[in-house]
Amino acid sequence: MNYKIGLKLWSLNENYIAPAIDLFEREVYDYIELYAVPNSLEMLPKWKTLAKEHKIKFAIHAPHFSSGLDFSNPNKLKHNLMLCDEVKRYSNELEALYTVFHPGIGGSLNESIRQMKMVQNLKFAMENKPYIVPMNSGEAFCIGADFNSIARILDEVGCEFCLDAGHALCSANYQGLNPYEYIAKLNKLNPKIYHISDNDENAKLDAHMHFGDGSIDLARVLRLLRGGEFLAIETIKDSKDNLDDFIIDSNYLKSIS
Repeated sequence: MNYKIGLKLWSLNENYIAPAIDLFEREVYDYIELYAVPNSLEMLPKWKTLAKEHKIKFAIHAPHFSSGLDFSNPNKLKHNLMLCDEVKRYSNELEALYTVFHPGIGGSLNESIRQMKMVQNLKFAMENKPYIVPMNSGEAFCIGADFNSIARILDEVGCEFCLDAGHALCSANYQGLNPYEYIAKLNKLNPKIYHISDNDENAKLDAHMHFGDGSIDLARVLRLLRGGEFLAIETIKDSKDNLDDFIIDSNYLKSIS
């Protein structure tokens, strides 16, 4: 496999630090993509220890809608930029390989672009989204779910692209498009980063199933994801004490590539 394999963790996952070190030393993965939970800067020194003492590389995933960051909402501008400052701390102090943002949910594309252009002194990538997400009041539409919106963000913001294959599949199914053809089309936007997990091949809502638990033709997806450098595995964690399920997922992915 030509990609660097990423282990997805959250900044509050102190419980996974010891197994993460073990798996890195066993070469199960190449780097950690760390979700920077808001107000968790007290955890940053612990992750810096992994970087300094164990030479583990990091990437950063910024908070998204469920954690309070929504670039599409004009009323959240001040709060969004405050969260971006925390993301910068994580990215700078861990010397991040890349930093990923979601464009937003439920607002306007123009507002997302306006606010994303206000993020200064941080090189980052935007991640494509499913078309819809479940909400307490029903469903909400995501910014950056269709090809034209993604292309416009990349062009006007000047950021890099993170192609989430699972999100692309869900968006394609909602739009009535062939999901594999849609993933291939998005790959023409030259993503540097990929995210991958399993799901029902006909799903319209996102899921993070273990490889083989869904019906996505993952071998076909891997053949479509060509040109990028990083591939973060975003499957669920079954245990709070170990990462044994990640070992299985990583090995599965390598076996079909």
